[in-house]
Amino acid sequence: MNPVKILIVEDEAVVALDLEARLEAEGYEIIDVVNNGPKAIDIFRNQAVDLILCDIKLIGDMTGIEAVQKMAAIREAPVIYLTAQADRATIEAAMKTYPAAYITKPFSTESLKNANVLAIKNFSLRSQKQGPAKETEESARPFQPLPKSTDRETILQADDYVFIKENYKFQKLYLNDILFFEADKNYTTIHTDNRKIAIRLTLNVVLERI
Repeated sequence: MNPVKILIVEDEAVVALDLEARLEAEGYEIIDVVNNGPKAIDIFRNQAVDLILCDIKLIGDMTGIEAVQKMAAIREAPVIYLTAQADRATIEAAMKTYPAAYITKPFSTESLKNANVLAIKNFSLRSQKQGPAKETEESARPFQPLPKSTDRETILQADDYVFIKENYKFQKLYLNDILFFEADKNYTTIHTDNRKIAIRLTLNVVLERI
């Protein structure tokens, strides 16, 4: 499996370095760390990014919300907004970009981990809809509270790949890399060329989710 690839867009250097260190310690791959919208858009256009962490306020004339809007026009990806404080108008503008989660500063490692899991979960749910107009109120609602536990969400599908949670974080597995499934009571083992991934779900549930 591949680690989830994250693009960090943050104008405060100390916060950006802290984010990078915490995420790498949790096993995530950081594609890049930038402090402005145009650079973020350029990286997103030319590299594979699974998750965007973006501050609402950035260096330069472009806000984080505007940068996310332009990245969404290229392709969809889950977005987590970082914010210290925001007025109502800013929040309403952010809501229009359908963020998957948000983190308020200062943040803890636990809130960061939970936001990443929530973002991937919400993105997976959205990707299975027909678009924003078809979404339910619950799945479309941005800025949802962070969950106390996400153990029930073990495997989530999005497009031609799945996110599988191991040790409280998601990793990415392309469907074409799966050779076969092996069922054993309440467990299913996914076989690839170089790995066996055991999931505490029955085979029927796994097949339903992918």
